[in-house]
Amino acid sequence: MEKFSEIINGSTPVLVDFFAEWCGPCKAMKPVLDEAKQRLGDKVRIIKIDVDKNNILSQKLEIRSVPTLILYLNGKIVWRASGARPLNELIEIIERYSK
Repeated sequence: MEKFSEIINGSTPVLVDFFAEWCGPCKAMKPVLDEAKQRLGDKVRIIKIDVDKNNILSQKLEIRSVPTLILYLNGKIVWRASGARPLNELIEIIERYSK
């Protein structure tokens, strides 16, 4: 199993969806993220992290609300937002950082 630090350190943008099973807006983001991945293919890697099962990482990154989306490039945070986001916004932001 890959470690979080290994996943985010690549040259491909990694969109991390911090979510919770009980969160309605988090559930609403699933088809949006699926569509983004379908449209962008290898330009992005999208992973989901359950805040209730990953307390230490969530605290370290100061995740205060879910969903929180963080885009990493080469191990650095290049974009972060809380709350559900529209598909076109996500695609635009990811394409800005993909090669």
